[in-house]
Amino acid sequence: MASQCPLCHSWDVRRIHTSSERLGSREFFLCSVCDLVHVPVRYHLDHDAEKARYLLHNNDPADPEYRKFLSRLWNVVRAELSSGAQGLDFGSGPGPALVHMATEDGFDILPYDPYFAPDPSVLESRFDFITCTETAEHFSSPGTEFKQLHSLLKAGGILGVMTSMSADWSQFPNWHYNRDPTHIAYYSRRTLEWVSDSLHMEVDFPTANVAIFRKPSEVR
Repeated sequence: MASQCPLCHSWDVRRIHTSSERLGSREFFLCSVCDLVHVPVRYHLDHDAEKARYLLHNNDPADPEYRKFLSRLWNVVRAELSSGAQGLDFGSGPGPALVHMATEDGFDILPYDPYFAPDPSVLESRFDFITCTETAEHFSSPGTEFKQLHSLLKAGGILGVMTSMSADWSQFPNWHYNRDPTHIAYYSRRTLEWVSDSLHMEVDFPTANVAIFRKPSEVR
């Protein structure tokens, strides 16, 4: 049974893969409008199972290899920030390594994570920059969640997103990224360009699997 695209809400989708029973027998649908591949809600893990899976991730803030991985996004964002810029790490996870890295570089940054740092008052502020590393693939409603990130940015702010992107959906069945049961949304550059257009932002792709969105400054 087809499932409406959770990003652009089109019904113009087609199934491109069904995983094996060993991997959970999930279906994956590609949207012809925004190029998102999504997993229907009926296959999503419940709260406890999803959290348990996240706790298996090795996100140690002291791990130099993990810091090197995150630096692909952080180095690009940091280069564009002015002194005193205030930020949010959206989807900071059980080990908020990027928060540690930004703090060490002299920036004020808050963590937010629905499982590990679920303080809703954080989302009442507005930020000069937002980082979102290895989180967008877990979005159950990416249309809503990208709108929320846009609303949390000040005018002229920067949103840095790191997520693996596909260059060829015909290779999706062989992609390791679809084997994680918490991964339910998959992007290409075309998908994130659709996001930027829908939110009236600019986007570029400075390094592999990194997208930098820029919210326009207010017209004076």
